[in-house]
Amino acid sequence: MNITQLKTFVAVVEHGSFSEAARAMGLSQPAVTMQVQALESDVNVMLLDRRYRKVDVTEAGRMLLPFARRILDEVAEARSAIDELGDSISGRLDIAASTTPGQYVLPRQLGGFLRQNPEVGITLHVGDTSEVVDLVERGVAHLGMTGAEIHGVRVDYERMGSDDLVMICPVDHPMVGRADVSITELVEEPFITRETGSGTRMVFEEAARQSGIDPSELRVVMELGTNEAVVSAVEGGMGLGIVSAWAAHKALALNTVARLPVAGFPLARPLFLVTPRGSLTRAGSALVEYLRAAEQ
Repeated sequence: MNITQLKTFVAVVEHGSFSEAARAMGLSQPAVTMQVQALESDVNVMLLDRRYRKVDVTEAGRMLLPFARRILDEVAEARSAIDELGDSISGRLDIAASTTPGQYVLPRQLGGFLRQNPEVGITLHVGDTSEVVDLVERGVAHLGMTGAEIHGVRVDYERMGSDDLVMICPVDHPMVGRADVSITELVEEPFITRETGSGTRMVFEEAARQSGIDPSELRVVMELGTNEAVVSAVEGGMGLGIVSAWAAHKALALNTVARLPVAGFPLARPLFLVTPRGSLTRAGSALVEYLRAAEQ
């Protein structure tokens, strides 16, 4: 039993003959007859009593008819509901983002997206890169944005914007005013870093390795969970910090921290859109397209 068979059966009943039903449906009469016969074979009972130029509905046919009409009505309603989805985007989006994109990038872009799609609701969770990737991989978050990639997990990455990491220090640091500073000169300096799992820390440690420095050799005196906390610790004279240029902008403008001209800095890093390996919701797909368009 399928939709075409039910539709044909109802059409024959309503038009009173196979020929009229065929004409209304744009089919040949043999095709209509074949569909009805297939339906009767499936239910193992005669539904229509064929007589000369007339079709009567059998008792079984009368019993099936309201069910068939109801099924066809519900199919039509389903098609209509799906068609309406094309006109508006709605639903909730759970987004996870690491600190820099979560605090400085996405909030601005999400405002424009929500103005275009007012029926969408968004929850934005800010955590470190490892947490973001885990949430997307487990399906807790529909999508995410990070400042680094974690390999060996079941997510997809797409470059989406960039960020500059700068090295900042207390304003009275003896290296302030130098024209250039080698990263090897800083091995003994106290560092305030982001926590393990942070994209900022991952990128900085990789830069250190490329300069021949084992990150474990760095004198890390404090690990903090946000860029703002790192900036505050540097303002307090506790050591050097590596943060996003967005996070350092205000403190640099107010001259409460200084920027060290370290070779290789500012350290440019890409930001990544993190998506699950599977289909996105319509709201999720719409947001991805919006972010891509914003990059152009």
